[in-house]
Formats: sequence, C-alpha cells, structure tokens
Amino acid sequence: MSKKQYQPLTIPRLSWNKSSYSATYAEFVAQPLEPGFGITLGNALRRVLLGGVEGSAVTSVIIAGVNNEFSPLKGVVEDTMQVVLNIKELVVSNKTGEPGMMTLKIKGEHVAKASDIVADEHLEIINKDHIIAHVAESGVLDIQFYVESGRGYRPAQWPIGQALQEDERIHLDALFSPVVKVTFDVEKTRVGKEIDYDKLTVAVTTDGSESPSDVVHYSVSVLRTQLEHFLVTAEIPFNEISPVLDDQPAEEEVSVEESTLKGVPLELLLKPIDELELSVRAHNCLISSGIKRVIDLVNLSEDEGLKIKNFGRKSLNEVKDAMKSFGLSFGMNIKESSIKKMLEGKDKEIAS
Repeated sequence: MSKKQYQPLTIPRLSWNKSSYSATYAEFVAQPLEPGFGITLGNALRRVLLGGVEGSAVTSVIIAGVNNEFSPLKGVVEDTMQVVLNIKELVVSNKTGEPGMMTLKIKGEHVAKASDIVADEHLEIINKDHIIAHVAESGVLDIQFYVESGRGYRPAQWPIGQALQEDERIHLDALFSPVVKVTFDVEKTRVGKEIDYDKLTVAVTTDGSESPSDVVHYSVSVLRTQLEHFLVTAEIPFNEISPVLDDQPAEEEVSVEESTLKGVPLELLLKPIDELELSVRAHNCLISSGIKRVIDLVNLSEDEGLKIKNFGRKSLNEVKDAMKSFGLSFGMNIKESSIKKMLEGKDKEIAS
C-alpha cells in the first residue's frame, strides 16, 4: 500500500516590530497563515500568555509587631491592610524560579520604597520606586517577604482552622503572571495572486519581570507540549512537505538581538574590556579568566561572573555599573555574527 500524500500547509514567518520593541512591550507579525488560522492561533496564544506563563510574587509576609492584616502599625501612616495591598503590587523577577526571601528594615522618618528592600541573589525587584509605606520619626518598619513562583492567580494559602499564625505570617493572594495585556488582530494578506491568507499581529505587554519575547517563547512551548499528547500516531511532517512562502522582504524582520541592541554602541562590543575603565582588580580577574572583550563580558550571567576566581560581589557591582552606562548588562547572549551583520548594514546606509 502506497504512503498517503498530504497537501502542504502554509508556513508563516515571524517578524518583530523594531520601532516599538522594549523591555515591557513588543509587537510581532506572523504571516502568511492558512485562511482562518489567524483567529485560531491568535486566540490560543493569547489565552496561554495571559494565564499560563510562570512568574514570581510575594505570597506571604511577616511584619514585626502585628499578627494579622487588620492591625494598626505604630509609627507608620498606613495601616497593615494598606501596606499589604502595596506589597501585592511589587514586581519581582526570579532568575531561577526557586522560592526566596526579601527583607525591609526602616527606622525613623522615611518613605519606604521597593528600592529599600534587600532581596536574595536570584531575586530582583523591577518597580523600585513603588512606595510600601510612610514611616514617622518614631516609627519602625520591619518586614520579611516570602517569594514563590507559579502560574496565573492563586488565593492566599491560609492554614485551615487557624485564625492566627504561630509565626505571625500574613498570607497574600498572588497574581504570578508577568503578562499584563495581550491583544491580537487578524487581517487578510496577499501571497502572489491569492488574497485569502491571514496576517496575525500580536501585541504583548509585560510587567518587566520577563521580556515580551521570552513570554511568547514560553507560551508557544506550552501549546506545543500540550498538543503533542493529542497525537494518536506519528506526527505528519508538515514542516518538511510545506514550503516557506517568501511574501515579505527579509529586511522587514528584526531579531530579538537587534531589538535588544537598539541604542547600544555596537563597535564597543567588539573592543577590549579596557574600554570600560574598570579597576585594576576587576580588570585582571576578568582577563585571567579569558574575558578579554566586551562581548565576552555581556554574554556572562551574573552567576558565572561570581564564579570567577577572586571576583566577588563588589567587583560584580562595579562591572554592572560600568556596563549600565553604555546600555549593557550581564546575560545578553549576543552573537558576534549578529553584531557584524548590523555593522555591515550600518556601513551600507552611510555609504548610500
């Protein structure tokens, strides 16, 4: 019996809007799609983005001097309930996904902000200007924050049958999702003489704890993993039998790398780390570990940096500050080929 011949499917191309890409917002276009697939894929992707992406949030706190969320706070303008509501608005980025702790200790007159919080190494607060409370001259505010990871919304995990907790912990309901808003639009697009193909435009807004491209990648991975288990026999290899229709010029596409490097001096990335004017100690530690160019440095993660011999937290912060002045950071994962390609394009623009 001969093998069944299947009709090919249209394979879409993905392009990111270069002008609008940022740490919290991105817009991408997928086209051309089979007729009707725009709504199907757009709706599925939107639902997973809004409810299925992992994130981290404060799930419980211990506030010194109180044992429930209805208590007054001596020397603090806000009561405990208002402080708790303010805490729930903290945006936390978690590098490892593991639980962690943060602390806030304020004594005397001060506007307690998120920037005053000391977090575990793998945690970072994004909205550092967010106000937690206003402390009076005689006031003291001492808070321990417990951070967990999860998906979607989770109500406060109060132990059953206990009105007050022995450790005086106050449990909070948590919205883990880093995705704030997702919209999509479907319109018709032309491929050759055919005018019935779909063009899907998706706009994603995050809270800054995850980048838009990362949450899209995560959501697509979720969908693909779930749908794989609906297969009853071997998957039909549509990717192999379907050609990619080249309906759009390649220059309209923009990689995530190009968007990340927007505004960054590209030439600097290929230069020695001497350009960053680091202290002798930090410079020698990096050189001895083989980190000789700026691109080698930005492709390191913070954890990898701390593993360098004699390169401690103080040196790490110094290097971070030096890179920040040029719009750079650790963990950028930039390919040298991408930089050279962008530089070539830049030279062509100047020449023309």
